[in-house]
Amino acid sequence: MKVPLLDLKAQYAPIKKEIMKSIEDVVDSCQFINGPQVKQIEAMVAEYSGCKSAIGVSSGTDAILCVLMGLGIGPGDEVITTPFTFFATAGCVWRLGARPVFVDIDLKTYNIDPAKIEKVITKKTKAIMPVHLFGQLANMDPIMEVAKKHGLPVIEDACQSIGASNKGRKAGSIGTAGCFSFFPSKNLGTAGDGGMIVTQDEAFGEKMAIIRMHGSKPKYYHQMVGANFRLDTVHAAVLTVKLKHLESWSEARRKNAEKYNKLFAGVACVVRPYIAEGNVSIYNQYVIRVPKRNELRDFLTKNDIGTEIYYPLSLHEQKCFASMGHRRGDFSESEKAADETVALPIYPELKDEQINFVASKIKEFYV
Repeated sequence: MKVPLLDLKAQYAPIKKEIMKSIEDVVDSCQFINGPQVKQIEAMVAEYSGCKSAIGVSSGTDAILCVLMGLGIGPGDEVITTPFTFFATAGCVWRLGARPVFVDIDLKTYNIDPAKIEKVITKKTKAIMPVHLFGQLANMDPIMEVAKKHGLPVIEDACQSIGASNKGRKAGSIGTAGCFSFFPSKNLGTAGDGGMIVTQDEAFGEKMAIIRMHGSKPKYYHQMVGANFRLDTVHAAVLTVKLKHLESWSEARRKNAEKYNKLFAGVACVVRPYIAEGNVSIYNQYVIRVPKRNELRDFLTKNDIGTEIYYPLSLHEQKCFASMGHRRGDFSESEKAADETVALPIYPELKDEQINFVASKIKEFYV
């Protein structure tokens, strides 16, 4: 039996006609840039996320970069974030000449530990950027409290968590701005790169819309230096179709997670995902923590089971950040997660026999 980590063809097949019609409409109109579907998906995502504004951009990375630019982050500034995340989180800070200041994670959720944030705040700190990793919100209440105390904006890197919630509040709706990615493998993916910024501050949203157009408003008149961060109309059109299915897909992922959880209940060496109280996860990934992780992954690969390691090396240990002077042991929880976690197939179209097969092989490995 083969169990891929992700099967986008299985997702695409039942909505193929809708998708192709949406693309055809764009091609027929020849409105490839800023076509009506861009405004349509912005309105849909704003409503879905409980936000006042949504601004389509070219990728999740550019969403983060655009927000940082809008906040005036630059050389000499510091942005507090996590070392256990995709590179773009800290990479965007670095690109602007600022310094990412890492705070270790809570090993149960793999998200930034709010209790460790305040002690690293300095006069140079200009923002806090928690990441809602693997489809679950970070512990936002204490993060917002410390941010308010120090007058700092909060950027929610929600690139893996559109639709996830905490106490009824959707990802991206709590901080100054939220950033989504529509990379094809995400729960809500388009036909290439794409992203979106959401915010409750309509004035800030307008600023984001200007920055994504080279800082121009009106056309050819530049209030500020921006960039080309536009969301292509074709990608927007695809998203207008797929967003309608997102809730059912997320629910299917949660049901698959429940099945895994039951199957692993008696396996002491398998640490299952922990969902914090008040959180509803979208399970962008189903990540377990295990001993002999690399050996297990090799074994699963030989049995045609797809896996992935998110992430094998914490950001503070990446070569490009060597000048920051961090060493092994500086963020021990993040390092432990990088050494011991592995993601299993969790996509909505998984069959029960596939889930049972994955679990049986993991149990076999540890017997």
